[in-house]
Amino acid sequence: MEDINKEIKELREAIEHHNYRYYVLDSPEISDAEYDRLFKRLVLLEKEHPDLAAPDSPTQRVGAPSQSAFSEVKHRRPMLSLENCFSYEEVKEFDQRVKKLLVKASAIGQSESLEYTVEPKIDGLAVELVYRGGLLVSAATRGDGYVGENITANAKTILAVPLRLEKRPGSTAIPDLLEVRGEIYMEKEAFDILNKSRTVNGESVFANPRNAAAGSVRQLDPKVTARRSLSMFCYGVGSPDGAECFTQYELMMRLQGWGLRINRALIKVCRNPEEIILCLGEIERDREGLPYEIDGAVIKVNRLDLQDLLGEKARTPRWALAYKFKPNQETTRITKIEVQVGRTGALTPVAHLEPVSIGGVVVRRATLHNEQEIARKDIREGDRVVVQRAGDVIPEVVTAIHSVRNGTEKPFSMPSECPLCGTAVVRRPNEKIVECPNAGCPGRVREALKHFVSRRAMNIDGIGDKIITQLYERGMVKDPADIYALTFEDIMKLDKIEDKAAGNLIAAIEKSKYTTLSRFIYALGIRHVGESVAQLLADSFGDIGLLTKATEEDLTAIPGLGPEISGSIISFFDDSTTRDMVDRLLGAGVSFEETFVRESPVSGKSFVITGTLESMKRSEAQELIVRRGGRVSSTVSKSTDFLVAGQSPGSKLDKAKKLGVSILSEDGFLRLLEI
Repeated sequence: MEDINKEIKELREAIEHHNYRYYVLDSPEISDAEYDRLFKRLVLLEKEHPDLAAPDSPTQRVGAPSQSAFSEVKHRRPMLSLENCFSYEEVKEFDQRVKKLLVKASAIGQSESLEYTVEPKIDGLAVELVYRGGLLVSAATRGDGYVGENITANAKTILAVPLRLEKRPGSTAIPDLLEVRGEIYMEKEAFDILNKSRTVNGESVFANPRNAAAGSVRQLDPKVTARRSLSMFCYGVGSPDGAECFTQYELMMRLQGWGLRINRALIKVCRNPEEIILCLGEIERDREGLPYEIDGAVIKVNRLDLQDLLGEKARTPRWALAYKFKPNQETTRITKIEVQVGRTGALTPVAHLEPVSIGGVVVRRATLHNEQEIARKDIREGDRVVVQRAGDVIPEVVTAIHSVRNGTEKPFSMPSECPLCGTAVVRRPNEKIVECPNAGCPGRVREALKHFVSRRAMNIDGIGDKIITQLYERGMVKDPADIYALTFEDIMKLDKIEDKAAGNLIAAIEKSKYTTLSRFIYALGIRHVGESVAQLLADSFGDIGLLTKATEEDLTAIPGLGPEISGSIISFFDDSTTRDMVDRLLGAGVSFEETFVRESPVSGKSFVITGTLESMKRSEAQELIVRRGGRVSSTVSKSTDFLVAGQSPGSKLDKAKKLGVSILSEDGFLRLLEI
């Protein structure tokens, strides 16, 4: 038995060593056949001696299928988005902005240059891996930045993800807790093979490698994920506990030293904006030759202490920037212009195109935005047009090629009646939008239902467009509240639904009842209320009942909510049908996590901001105040607690002095916010 134990231990160490050589260093030492021989031998020995099995064995990467949707995981530190830029001039402005903040904080000298790291921006799925004592204990998607989905079982199937970290020669000790962040992706070759296989099997193909990677990670059965040939690059850490380094580049080398895969060959250190721009040009020039998709490059301040000093804005770090490549463009022909009806009734013209491949994705439709945009570009049915994937994601028509017209092209005009219900359309004053005012329009209702169940709203997993269409057309669901009255028997009446799938859908509907107030408000689909406004409303009112009774004065007192948004919210809740739907949703058991307002010196205080702030936009400062329990007003009065005075303050400063209001400089304001 001692010999068997020794052989198993040696096999595990050998396999993990070769995984590290292949997936982290890209430098294999043995053939695939030899690797397979070692792996099969280990599987056989563990099967014959189950008492010697271990959770971190390479054979334990594939577990049993999950019986339900993915549970939620709260990130200890938010996984923020990155600020985007699209020009070299914006890169220079980023450098100037960062330097200005650091000089003001006396962190660097006036003429001192900064180092930055630059690396490709992998077009995949952002995830966080958590290691305790060197052992992988959890993996989660980015989600909304604060809460992601638990994908631990599936992440373990990815060979580039070590189950246990190992201290390599020359590396430092592995910290007790390590939160690693990276991008799971699928290489182009694996993507092509997967789609060919799906075509042969009569399955729908994935639009691009990013969608394929995201779909593969969210499989309930880890065996499916394991067959999808996924990989991963690490790009940083969440909480830096125990991973103390001086620079970003040093941190990346340390991660590699612990067995984690980084994009080492393409991580560069640049000493000024000119070197950054040269590096960006090289990455863009070589992007097509890479085995994986990238949609830009990420620029980060190299020194970690300066990253910490610069801190974060409301949604993005101040020390990082995503440079997005110029959109891919191709030429094709518009075969038809169709008008679609959105959830708020807005009519949007969409171009149907002769299929064209743009950046590896076959595009068949593209947005035309509105009739004013069509008239400005003089776009007609039958035109040859230039189409691009804006941000390499959303297809849009850039321009028509007027020189090749043959006289058969047809000008477009917005219909006077809704194409779906026949109701006369209306045009809102001072807006470009044409709307169907019929709240019962089939197009509006279907889109509202799709929005309600979507991932960023109520997140009802498994209810997609096809199921929504069936439920609506069969009269089973007419508004979001009807979804919570569905039974197992109702779901079984739908096409191509089996017992297990029906059970999963009912479980997903039940699970969605416990959500956050901001998600619920967003899910209602109120005109002009996106995720950010929904969060502001949740933070400000903390209760759906209070929001439904809010006055215009209550709403306009919230920073960022002008008369237009406030009027839309009031109009929404003034409608008796809407109020009845909300009551039925609450009656069905929809409930909310307690809205968390951070305790701080700002709580309950009234602020007025005047002048220009250097470190953030005024709207961002207002949101930070509200999130910490404070209030923001546009006028100074005796009830004002603080006036924040930026550069070039106006008459509000004089009024504040006369009234004895406390005046804060920008630095004092940031200290009060504990930033």
